[in-house]
Amino acid sequence: MNQPDGYLALVLHAHLPFVRHPEYNDPMEEYWLYEAITETYIPLLNVYNKLIEDGVDFRITMSITPPLMAMLKDPLLQDRYMRHINRMIELAEKEVQRTKFEPHFNRTAVMYREKFYNARYVFGEKYNKDIVEGFKQVQDQGKLEIITCGATHGFFPLAPDRNAINAQVKIAVDHYTQHIGRKPRGIWLPECGYNPGDDEILKKHGLRYFLVDTHGILYGKPRPKYGVFAPVYCRTGVAAFARDMESSKQVWSAKEGYPGDVNYREFYRDIGYDLDYDYIKPYIHESGIRMNTGMKYYKITGKMDLSEKHPYDPYVATEMAASHAGNFMFNRENQVKHLKGLMKREPIIVAPYDAELFGHWWYEGPQFIDFLMRKTFYDQNTFKMITPSEYLEKFPKNQVVTPSYSSWGYKGYAEYWLNESNDWVYKHLHKTYSRMKELTGIYMYKPRTNDEERALKQAAREILLAQSSDWAFIMQTKTTVQYAVKRTLQHVFRFTRLYEMLKSGNIDTNYLGEMEWKDNIFPDIDWTAYA
Repeated sequence: MNQPDGYLALVLHAHLPFVRHPEYNDPMEEYWLYEAITETYIPLLNVYNKLIEDGVDFRITMSITPPLMAMLKDPLLQDRYMRHINRMIELAEKEVQRTKFEPHFNRTAVMYREKFYNARYVFGEKYNKDIVEGFKQVQDQGKLEIITCGATHGFFPLAPDRNAINAQVKIAVDHYTQHIGRKPRGIWLPECGYNPGDDEILKKHGLRYFLVDTHGILYGKPRPKYGVFAPVYCRTGVAAFARDMESSKQVWSAKEGYPGDVNYREFYRDIGYDLDYDYIKPYIHESGIRMNTGMKYYKITGKMDLSEKHPYDPYVATEMAASHAGNFMFNRENQVKHLKGLMKREPIIVAPYDAELFGHWWYEGPQFIDFLMRKTFYDQNTFKMITPSEYLEKFPKNQVVTPSYSSWGYKGYAEYWLNESNDWVYKHLHKTYSRMKELTGIYMYKPRTNDEERALKQAAREILLAQSSDWAFIMQTKTTVQYAVKRTLQHVFRFTRLYEMLKSGNIDTNYLGEMEWKDNIFPDIDWTAYA
């Protein structure tokens, strides 16, 4: 390609809260991870590897948050995923037989059988249960840039003070470095939540850039000369990239965007609910509660009742994914040409999305990305795909702007994580944080026993797990509220118990060992980050 008129940075945010319950045989919430592995992470990894195999030059940026990375690296969850995918293969084999005289369903059943067998091969054989290594290999080939996030996705703007943010960032950077083999260059701020001055902490830990929502740059001071189509530097020298609303809406919106097309797979019609109970019982939760299996035979069809949906056709859906990828490329071409004429420099269009949109919520999403990468490489010369760090290398001179307080949540600020459904959480989080600072003041400069060191590490883990923005988010969305409340209170209670032990000097090693077994994230955590 000749010198392009501009650039497109596709950024995917791969995140799930840390959910690991060794005390149960079949915890329902762990299925969030199993679904995401099968429907999003492995399909994306397959797309990247096939593009490389076919000689397609592409660039994509993807966060793998510390909780997600920890779960993907955990032997217990790896083994449980293998158990899960084997059950799904067994179900798919039965479905191929059950639907053999129903061709409008059978081809979809065959599609799922192939998908599940591929997932087991990629996860269990190709990467020996460690797909993080697969993403790392793609990064090592220069096609993917993996960035980090807050240690447990704590919402920075509602942190009790900057030192709490420092702990989230430092522990995340340490964790990334341990597993990826180098320091991260960028960070996806949890919920894109930014408060002026947070960049000082990012700079301290060697991070070069972060992402914010559109208004975070547009309302910055002074006004950005190029709007959201060029990064800006904070006074610290850390760069901020802002979301482009036009490209986001085309993909993100189920009503106006591509995922709502009538030919795509309907998410809310699953055989876990549709089929005879005795038939499906071995493949749902051990309690007998019906749940999604990932096998869905109907397409969106239109604004009709779920019971009236029409059969899904994978071939038609694939054609639509190709068409939508072409439309997205066409729109970016025109957008880049227009911006280049106005800016007199090559613009960057930043298109960030939750990774789980692709494959899980929008089943054809990975195909869309595959087609987009190929069409961008072969069919046009207007723009080129790029990572934020590559853009900064090409264009090191940028305007200095202080971004505004912002997030990508409802109304753009903090309302989604601080409202009547979840405001009770923060008094507990602030209290645990002040007590952790107290403990670091006591223990940091004196000799510690092995049990005290273990208890301090576990106390830091419990605080971080309580701070996860996912719990407040779930309380507001009113989905699995009971679980979110339970997790918040559990971590606060466990921290309080550890605090009392450390204050009294009487460590209950049995209790401590149980907590280390249950909440084993960040085994090498640096608790002095709270000092």
